[in-house]
Amino acid sequence: MKHSPYLLYSDGKGNIFEDDTLYATGRAGWDAYPVEPDDWIPLPDGGSMYELPGRRGIGIDVKTGEMRLCEKGWAVAAFIPPAHTGLFIAAYETGPDAPTLPLFCYTAAGWYNNQFYVTAVRIEQDIRQECAGYDDTKIKSGTATLLEAYPHNRLVKHLMENCCLTYSCPAARNFALARWECPVPSSPACNANCIGCISFQPQEESIPSTQDRLTFKPTAEEIVEFTVPHLQTAPYPIVSFGQGCEGEPLLMWETIREAIIEIRKHTARGSININTNGSKPDAVKALCEAGLNSIRVSTNSARRPIYEAYYRPNNYTFDDIVESLKVMRHYGGWSSINYFVFPGMTDSEDEYEALRTLIKETKLSMIQWRNFNIDPDWYLGRIGVTETGDCLGVKQLQDLIHEEFPDVKYGYFNPPMERIKGNYETDFAHY
Repeated sequence: MKHSPYLLYSDGKGNIFEDDTLYATGRAGWDAYPVEPDDWIPLPDGGSMYELPGRRGIGIDVKTGEMRLCEKGWAVAAFIPPAHTGLFIAAYETGPDAPTLPLFCYTAAGWYNNQFYVTAVRIEQDIRQECAGYDDTKIKSGTATLLEAYPHNRLVKHLMENCCLTYSCPAARNFALARWECPVPSSPACNANCIGCISFQPQEESIPSTQDRLTFKPTAEEIVEFTVPHLQTAPYPIVSFGQGCEGEPLLMWETIREAIIEIRKHTARGSININTNGSKPDAVKALCEAGLNSIRVSTNSARRPIYEAYYRPNNYTFDDIVESLKVMRHYGGWSSINYFVFPGMTDSEDEYEALRTLIKETKLSMIQWRNFNIDPDWYLGRIGVTETGDCLGVKQLQDLIHEEFPDVKYGYFNPPMERIKGNYETDFAHY
């Protein structure tokens, strides 16, 4: 590619066009930037395109080299599938009547040589959520088998009927296919009030949640009933507490501890993981002592003010999430951060220094470079950021951290025990 792809625009009726008078740009923080040709890759399988109503795309004039708006239609962005990390957000100017965008990622996109391109890198070779790996016939069959096998299990019913069949949750679909990571939602309540919560939004908010939250408290018996067979029989098995369809699993730590103890009476196979906000280090300690193998703590930032402005925590602080990561490592377990990547914030110089400190303090095992699913203008406005400062670029940030901390793994998913204990760079062709 000799230059950036051409800018895309939508006619508001579901049709997307190229504007060959403008090269596509990318956004970091509040500003639009030219994008190096090497930072564009073809849109991966499973990606999709969005129109951004009330917004005009910003491009670089092919003839003059000046930035200007595309007035032909609405701006366009891409959703990039799991295992990929976006390098730039779509660049646009927001009109006064533009609606707030729903909770998806909005990666810069363009058109070149008869295909869509996006600004992204593949951060993870794991194939567990590749859309080509999902066979709907097998999923429906697996769902029916599980519902028949566990007729009185409320969790299995929730995972199959809501998560798998209604929301097409990749983790629930993998459970239906009896493979890899099995989701275990366990808490209907939460002790954070995240601005971009995907399972609960107050009625007065301008955006809906993307799915409904779990409405009951599962028992340890319900958890053990289906997780033990999964760990015993699935390839590369993981059971994971803490899902997008629930609140904070550490609020149910006594039940989870009881379930872990019982699970390990039946099988030593596989990994037991918790995805959490890390708010209760004492609960993490109790779970580690029961047999928890790994933890993934979600954060939008390694900086306390940015974290607390987004998470709005109840009865815990940023120091607690740092301590939870330390506790996991103290017990010899695997610790990851679920790091919400927002170009212009994540790669700012201040964030880079804070991330270095976090890695050193916690002896972090892994960074999961996750795309932040949120309206960029809305997010920055809600957390009160008007200036993001000097930025390194997401790719350079990743290179610098890798250079200084070569033992910190990069990825997108929780690794199975085979990767944790053996060669992290598993041959995924046989996954």
